[in-house]
Amino acid sequence: MPLGTLDSSPPPFFRQGPSALSKLFFFGLLAVLLMVADLRFHVAQPLRATLATVLYPLQWVVLRPVVWLGDGGRYFQSLQASQESAAAAQYQLGLQSQRAQQVEQLTLENARLRQLLELRARVNAPALAAQVLYDAADPFRQKVILDKGSLSAVQAGSPVLDEYGVLGQVTQVYPLASEVTLLTDSHQTIPVLNPRSGVRALAVGVTQGMALQFQDAHVDMQVGDLLTTSGIDGIYPPGMLVGRISQIDRHTSDVFARIRVTPVAHTHSALHVLVLKPSADALVANAVAPAPPASGPRRAKP
Repeated sequence: MPLGTLDSSPPPFFRQGPSALSKLFFFGLLAVLLMVADLRFHVAQPLRATLATVLYPLQWVVLRPVVWLGDGGRYFQSLQASQESAAAAQYQLGLQSQRAQQVEQLTLENARLRQLLELRARVNAPALAAQVLYDAADPFRQKVILDKGSLSAVQAGSPVLDEYGVLGQVTQVYPLASEVTLLTDSHQTIPVLNPRSGVRALAVGVTQGMALQFQDAHVDMQVGDLLTTSGIDGIYPPGMLVGRISQIDRHTSDVFARIRVTPVAHTHSALHVLVLKPSADALVANAVAPAPPASGPRRAKP
């Protein structure tokens, strides 16, 4: 049979239905109608809610690694930031503590200097301000070292006072420093006066204080009495506070009373002091002055 006699049209069993253009037009129109219907009447809302409910567990499981990764990154970032903040806060706390200690120290020094200036105004003798550098190295002597020496006109024998009272006496002078023997030293003595009773005595340094020597057992002394310098030695100006009587032992078998005195000066914590010019210098100046007329009273030499 010749090939040209065959029919090229498909049999009815294999017919494909509407054309592709018709399908495109139909489904496009259906999509537009569904969108308008959903916009106006929300017909697809139940379907979307059902699909969202069904797909939520799957979405949660899929998103967990991403969430965990983000949370882990933020955790380590916050941990590092917290550590840096804690370190900065600790540093600032250290600075504030140091500044507070410095302010407290400066406040204490300021108060002591004010008291020392008030004391200097009350003292008529020439005075030189000095600072205590350190305690002497000898453990058996009660001495401190000052930052002023002979180049600052400090003289041996000069009385030394802190803001509370008599501290001691200059016993050794160097060009840039000087050595002060405290009243509590066993080699130091100072004449004192009890302003209440007018009794004079000699105070000698003993362990952690002073003692009054050769006082009658019935002497008019009481615990709590303040003792001042008498001024009869020509070194210490009269009226300077020395100490307070802390203990009196009177025994009938003893001729003398045992009287302990606590210094009013801070012998172990003094920082700023006044170095006075010895009163004996004034006596020496008077001694070398021209003699007065014969009719006048004679001036005794010291």
